[in-house]
Amino acid sequence: MSKQQLEKSRILIVDDHPLFREGLRQMIDRNPELIVCGEAADAVEALQGIEELKPDLVLVDISLGGASGIDLIKNIKIKYDELPVLVVSMHDESLYAERALRAGAMGYVMKHEPAKTVKAAICKVLGGDIHLSERMSTSMLSKLMRGKGEKPVSALETLSDRELEVFKMLGQGKGTRQIAEELDLSIATINSFRARIKEKLNLRTSTEVMLHAIQWWRESTGK
Repeated sequence: MSKQQLEKSRILIVDDHPLFREGLRQMIDRNPELIVCGEAADAVEALQGIEELKPDLVLVDISLGGASGIDLIKNIKIKYDELPVLVVSMHDESLYAERALRAGAMGYVMKHEPAKTVKAAICKVLGGDIHLSERMSTSMLSKLMRGKGEKPVSALETLSDRELEVFKMLGQGKGTRQIAEELDLSIATINSFRARIKEKLNLRTSTEVMLHAIQWWRESTGK
């Protein structure tokens, strides 16, 4: 490996879509100061990659096979506290950015942003700064100034990270047993999450929860 390559910041991409990983790799590798040192499709591969490749930055999507991106970020911060994480996701930042930062990420950028915005976010986080869009920064600052007594803009904001993950998986058409298996939790625990989701969203039946989840998932993903 050349001296020039050694001086580049090493980036690990964690995303379950191979085509997006390839596009992101090409964009990053065009920058003379950055290089992609590896890719991972899920949380298990990501943690293995971090251990083996020693990246300077990890790019993480919210939706991954098995554990969610939020769970992965929490696990990364437990094992590698100084390793910066930047979320690059299609999911609306208004619902996930603050959760990602609470989990330990240093920034959030949406996939539809121009390449120059994604590059700027990467460089900013590598420099030790937090990256958020101007809209999200303003929203979070406004919430901080008004205090914790402010009512949530959306009922979904009242869901815990795990409840939102279960809600998302319901929206993807997954049943209780499948969700329990993928999250390595009991069916009773998933049913408990569903009950709390129903209560927090003021829905009357489990069917309403499912329909509400599917509608939200389609609207948020454009599917």
